[in-house]
Amino acid sequence: MEPADGGLKALFFENRPILLRFLAARRATPDEAEDVLQDLFVRLETHAVGPVAQPIPYLCRMADNLLVDHRRSAAARTVREEAWVDTQFGSEVDDSPSPERHLIGREALAAMTRALAELPERTIHIFRRYRIEGAPQRQIADELEISVSAVEKHLHKAYQAVVAAQSSLDAETPHLLRSQARGGDND
Repeated sequence: MEPADGGLKALFFENRPILLRFLAARRATPDEAEDVLQDLFVRLETHAVGPVAQPIPYLCRMADNLLVDHRRSAAARTVREEAWVDTQFGSEVDDSPSPERHLIGREALAAMTRALAELPERTIHIFRRYRIEGAPQRQIADELEISVSAVEKHLHKAYQAVVAAQSSLDAETPHLLRSQARGGDND
């Protein structure tokens, strides 16, 4: 028989590689096995253990029980975390934009449409052909019998209008987001 305190701890250190292989055979990950062996050592340090007739099988049995406890705790933690997420966010996450974001997007589209509507018809046509239909600048120039440089100038005007409209929206958006944070109050 082995002495309770020093003997089991000494055997634990001598047989640590065997215990690691034992846990690996139980499909413990290396990190999980290390955690279990750490718990086993703490148990040997803090709990009084009487004399043991077969110390190596005893240590293996302790390691196996701790592995089961470790896995139960991990499973319970996962269930608890999933339940918390469900209570916070609902069981299904909705990736669609919030009504506020949808409204801001519609306002942005309306602002861009208004800004482009103020441009000459030819500039709007060139912008649509290039940005929406994906036509190359050379093709647009040939169709309208103008130079590529003229197409670039029309696009530059359209981009300036879009940037100006976006700047105006950017100045308004923080106001909208602040009012949403306060529950929809308007400043």
